[in-house]
Formats: sequence, C-alpha cells, structure tokens
Amino acid sequence: MADIVISEFMDSAAVEGLSKDFDLLYDPDLVDRPDDLKAALAGARALIVRNRTQVTAAVLAAGPKLEAVGRLGVGLDNIDLAACEARGVPVFPATGANDQAVAEYVIAATLILLRGAYHAGAEMLAGSWPRQALMGREVAGKTLGLVGFGAIARQVAGRARALGMDIAALDPFVAAGDPAWRGVGRYETLESLLGAADAGSLHVPLTDGTRALIGAAALATMKPGAVLINTARGGVVDEAALAESLRSGHLGGAALDVFEQEPLSAEAAAKFAGLANLILTPHIAGVTQEANVRVSALTAENVRGVLEKKT
Repeated sequence: MADIVISEFMDSAAVEGLSKDFDLLYDPDLVDRPDDLKAALAGARALIVRNRTQVTAAVLAAGPKLEAVGRLGVGLDNIDLAACEARGVPVFPATGANDQAVAEYVIAATLILLRGAYHAGAEMLAGSWPRQALMGREVAGKTLGLVGFGAIARQVAGRARALGMDIAALDPFVAAGDPAWRGVGRYETLESLLGAADAGSLHVPLTDGTRALIGAAALATMKPGAVLINTARGGVVDEAALAESLRSGHLGGAALDVFEQEPLSAEAAAKFAGLANLILTPHIAGVTQEANVRVSALTAENVRGVLEKKT
C-alpha cells in the first residue's frame, strides 16, 4: 500500500524526492480511473491532485488513513473542503507558486487579442496580404479591468502598468484603504468596471456567488470591441453568452483557459466553432515548465511536513 497517491502529473524531481522517504504511487492517469483511485487510497496517508481529480466525500471515505491532500495549484473547487474539514484532513494549495505564469499568460493574451495580427498565417500562405484588415490596437493607454484583485491580479497589474496600461479593479474583499489600490482605479460594481475596460481579466474563485458572473447582461456592458480573458474558473463565464457576443461582433475577442466542462464537451466545442477571435487553451495558464517545478516542490514540501510530523 502506498503512503502517497499522486493522481495527476507532477514534476519528476518532486516525485523522486518523495519516493526516497515514502512508498509512492505516481500514476498521472489515475484521475481518469476513479475506481482505481479509490482502491489505491485504502492505505494512503496523503493524496496529491491537480484540478481534474474530484476529491469528494466518497473519495475521502476510500482513504480512511488520509492525513493530507496536496493541491498542485490553487483552485479548490474540485475538493470538498467541508468533507475534508469534517475528517480532519488539511488541504494544501500551492499558493503563489504559479502566479507569475498566469500573469504572463494574461498579458500575452491581452497583447494578442488587442493587436489581432497573429492569425493570418494560412491566408498569407494562400497568397493573401491582409495588411489593412490586421491594423490592430496598442495596449498603451488602454484600461485593463481586473475582476478580483488578489495576488495574481496584482502581478498582472504590475506588468500591464509597465506597458502603459491604466489599471482598474473590483474586489469587495480588499479594503478601501489597502495600499494595493495605489495607482489602481477602484470600482464598486461589475457593470461600471466592465464598462470602463478595454480588456477584462477574471481572477475570482468559482462559488455560488460567481457562477455565471459574466453572462449576457455583463457582456453587454463591455465596450464594443473590448476583449475578455478568463484564467480563473470556467463556470464564472456563461460560455453560450460569450460565444454569442463574439459572433455578433460586440466583443472584440476572448481567451479562455478554463471551461465549464474539462476537457471540452462536443457541445461546448460546437458553441465556439468558427470564432476566429477566440483563443482556447487547456487549463494551462499556470503550467509552465518553471511553474510546474515550483508548484510540485511546494506541494511535496507541504505533504512531507504533515507526514513526517505524524511519523
């Protein structure tokens, strides 16, 4: 029986480090075999997951000896926190370890979407020269609206400011007197923030209060031609409403790294078909080679700390 079960991919150095001191089951495909996962947890003291493994009450019940859940990332909507608390199993997200990666993704997507010049390769190879059609926009002087103003959003703000962007944000959980607001336009309603933004970026967890936060009504308040980037959680955006806003030409572009259903369902894929002003990536914003090393090392350290303390 393994002491530690790892059900999704993890940096090899972190895996090797843990394997020197603990019996380890490392199977990145275990996430897709829920019955095997439950069986593997029978004697396990720790479970390490990313975002796809659903750590439900039933999964926890399959691991009666569990002492810790390590999360290779920061979002916790795939983990039943109440069930973990009831069982006395602490959950350890890799807080801060992938902030830089997500911030860089947001900046890159903002530049690509506003410039609009990077999708013409096929046309040019076919003999076209769409120079005037690709006259895009600069980010300098534009307003970046951040929905949520936590650690990642603040890293985005710093990079965007260096590019000459004005920063606006909405976050009722950050006190008005917090020094983080210095140089940032503080908005109190979603509608007013989105209405001011040339580019909007989402940085909120998925909760009952944020589910479908960006729906048809919210999208309608955005400037014509504005762009939207979601690296938070898929359920925060109404995907059908977003696709319609893009198709109608009201929204100038969007980048989605997260989705209501992951991997994308056939229905979701059909919704987005034919949208040239849309960037889709597979929940990869926070997963660079460097971030994977940091996230894995921090998670290994967190889990090791619990297991060694109780040994």
